[in-house]
Amino acid sequence: MHLWELLGIIGIAFLILEMFTPSMFFLNFSLAAFITAGVSVFTKEPYALVIIFVVLSFASFVFLRPILVKRFCKSKETGMESKYIGQIAKAEEDITESGGVITIYGERWDARSEDGNFIAKGSEVKIVRNESIIMYVKEREE
Repeated sequence: MHLWELLGIIGIAFLILEMFTPSMFFLNFSLAAFITAGVSVFTKEPYALVIIFVVLSFASFVFLRPILVKRFCKSKETGMESKYIGQIAKAEEDITESGGVITIYGERWDARSEDGNFIAKGSEVKIVRNESIIMYVKEREE
């Protein structure tokens, strides 16, 4: 078996791993293995090929993976985003940029005014975002 064939098989194995774990992780190693297989046609020095494989894997992981992840991996909404963000809640206390409380789905949440405006108790608010256990809200637009 030639070295380029072995590297091709390794590249295919990494592609198969990527299919079972779609994280754009093993794809970097697969790409590096295929390029190294091409280089192995011109040189038979195993140490040089190992260095080429490692450098290409690292470069691919650092430079190519972020682009691929951004392009092909659509972020899935978390439960928090799909359940609360954009929903209407009730202000249980006055809400300012430094404090307040809302209720939604029978749950009490600490709240802050997103735009710094004062929101009176009893008002309906729209949840804009959350950070940990704090919901950022703005007054509901009619």
